Amino acid sequence: MTRPDTPRDERSVRSGDLLGEEATARATVDEHGIVTRWNEAARGLLGYRPADIVGRPAADLLHDASHARAKVRNALRSASPPNRLNGRATLLRHDGSTLDVRLLAHRRTSETGAPEWLIVSAPPRAGHTAEEDEELMRRSFLQAPCTMAVYDAGLRLRWANRDMEQVMELAQEEMRGLRISEIMPGPESEVAEQAIRRVLETGDEQCLELSTVMPGDPRLFAWSTIVSPLRDPLGRVAAVALTALDTTAQRAARRRLTLLNEASVRIGSTLDIDRTAQELADVAVPALADFAVVDLLPAVHDGGEPRPGPPGSRVLLRRVAIRSVFEGCPEAVVQLGQVAAYPDFSPEAECLKAERGMLNKVADPAVARWADEAPERAAMIRRFGFHSTMAVPLRARGAILGVAVFSRHRRPEPFEQDDLLLAEEMTARAAVCVDNARRYTRERHTALALQRSLLPRTLPESAAVEVASRYLPAGYRSGVGGDWFDVIQLSGARVALVVGDVVGHGLQASATMGRLRTAVRTLADVDLAPDELLTHLDDLVNRLSEEAESGADGAGVTEEDGGEIGATCLYTVYDPVSRRCSLARAGHPPPVLVMPDHTTTLLDLPGGPPLGLGSLPFERVDLELPEGSLLALYTDGLIESHDRDVDQTIGTLRTTLAQPADSLDGLCQAVLATLLPSRPTDDVALLLARTRALDADRVATWELPYDPAVVARARRDAAERLAAWGFGEAAFTMELVVSELVTNAIRHATPPIGLRLIHDRAVICEVSDGSRTAPHLRRARGFDEGGRGLLLVAQLTESWGTRQTETGKTIWAEVATSAL
Repeated sequence: MTRPDTPRDERSVRSGDLLGEEATARATVDEHGIVTRWNEAARGLLGYRPADIVGRPAADLLHDASHARAKVRNALRSASPPNRLNGRATLLRHDGSTLDVRLLAHRRTSETGAPEWLIVSAPPRAGHTAEEDEELMRRSFLQAPCTMAVYDAGLRLRWANRDMEQVMELAQEEMRGLRISEIMPGPESEVAEQAIRRVLETGDEQCLELSTVMPGDPRLFAWSTIVSPLRDPLGRVAAVALTALDTTAQRAARRRLTLLNEASVRIGSTLDIDRTAQELADVAVPALADFAVVDLLPAVHDGGEPRPGPPGSRVLLRRVAIRSVFEGCPEAVVQLGQVAAYPDFSPEAECLKAERGMLNKVADPAVARWADEAPERAAMIRRFGFHSTMAVPLRARGAILGVAVFSRHRRPEPFEQDDLLLAEEMTARAAVCVDNARRYTRERHTALALQRSLLPRTLPESAAVEVASRYLPAGYRSGVGGDWFDVIQLSGARVALVVGDVVGHGLQASATMGRLRTAVRTLADVDLAPDELLTHLDDLVNRLSEEAESGADGAGVTEEDGGEIGATCLYTVYDPVSRRCSLARAGHPPPVLVMPDHTTTLLDLPGGPPLGLGSLPFERVDLELPEGSLLALYTDGLIESHDRDVDQTIGTLRTTLAQPADSLDGLCQAVLATLLPSRPTDDVALLLARTRALDADRVATWELPYDPAVVARARRDAAERLAAWGFGEAAFTMELVVSELVTNAIRHATPPIGLRLIHDRAVICEVSDGSRTAPHLRRARGFDEGGRGLLLVAQLTESWGTRQTETGKTIWAEVATSAL
């Protein structure tokens, strides 16, 4: 309704200024109910100038002021106020008249950090008619970006949008009055029609996944289809709406991921070069290509070292693998074992020169020229109808090994860029496997290089500890041993320090060391306590011993590789928040602890049996360490020697560690120089770690009551702490994570429930409860009530997981500070 005292508002609306902020009446009210802001549109609506209303109670604007004041005060001062309010209200205008308006209020934080309410009222319709709204709705249907159609109770089409017309290659008028099975006959149309019948009969929405060939296109399209009821004013189903979304690309992406996973399992099952190459071809055909070949440089196939960088202009390649959709591979011009020359303009030479995969069409000039100069190849291209190829180099460790070529002739669609990416992933894995096989067949004596590759090349940066390490192999005659060390990042800013020693020397000791280190990393990821981790590791060593004795490892096991397997290990977990250190050892030398005042102690830890005996349990010791304490972990090669007393050597080690040093690296070097003046007879691993502690202001902990209403408070407390850490409103991601994890704990777990935020290299959220049941990530179906919370957490965070505690479990999630 137009009023005489709102000319500014009406002129604004009539002038088309609907995008401006001033077109909407806006006001803000603080937590005490006082108006703090008032815009021109609000003045035009009620007639009050900003000077008249700012600073007054908002309840003065309401018609029933006495009742309204109490209602507004209760809403604003509620312990758990809603984040949004909406409804109609009767307001007092400046001239004393009343005005009934629809209001929408949002609770937010002001620039000063105090809570406030933003209240808005929409501008008048400005001449918009019901006919215009109806036309807008019609256009939204016709121009929707997905396929949409309406069918009546007789299963006949009444309306189709433009996307439907394009998909069917028929105008709406040409389809109107026909059933879907008459518009495009086929089994998928029958399925869709049956779904329409069910919706008409039951009123329940139907969801379908359909695959069909569309008119004018030989490809198979995938459609995610929803058939939903359209009801009349009495609630009866009068028609149905069919909405279909083309999911062909998504389904193709899932197929590619499945194929990549299959490739990761099937390729590299042995250390045989030819078999590894054939596994690549077998995985690619027919899932990706109709014809595939793998060619290697002759020197590589013979076990030699490949030259770094791309080959010369004329490339010689040996065929080592072929696979075709046709039995006998009749398309092949070069047979297995043959060496062929490829000119510099051929796809093989081009991709090797560029050192990347390349897509080619048979009609491309380079391919046409290549076919013209090789008539037998041109004949095969014409005979089988090759139309698209991919050439991908086999490249491993910076060296070119060969090339894999994938072709299509029976499948009509050409290769796409996503196909090339998939082929590159598969070929990259195959290249590594081929190179491993080449190295194994020729360089078995390089066990030392193998062991060095299994040790960590760099130690991770950690807020928990400063670390330095040294590894010194034994003399040549002793052979390579199985000593190792590791620094593993754990959840909650904690860190695990591990040192181990496999009994014996040689290839078996190195291989066992690699398997144990991997197992420790895997078990550490599960966040087991040190004594539990050693128990699982002991079981693994027992199984490895049984395999070694029975020769169950497979081909390549020699008599010198057999025999029992034994190892020692020391595993430590340090928490920089509580400064608690948990240690357990399995027959390993005890660590040395150097306090900040340089006093040293040989920690008296229960020895535990060596790994592989499986007779006695392992025991854990918990210590609280001052910040700046130094832990020295080492293998027995550092302290044991035929001509030295162990106790005297340990005393020398403690004295050396207590000496001031410029850095931990320098201290490592000083220890080795003091204790090992000559080449050791056994491998030596040394790991030094100086503890750190997180500042108290970087950790926030809350004990939460077992009440669903606490979720809002937990989210608010987390937001306030994140704001104090400098993240402010950008910390919405972590607020969602806190909300989801606390909600899950209250709904599915038992008290006590705790919340902890840690500001480390990432912001870590930990929610603990009294239940030991670990959650599992799953994809919720369309009608499931739950199952989406963890999926949301997994998508929002860098990583998440669960660890068991003495009283229950803790679910943690990390969000990178760059995301906040």
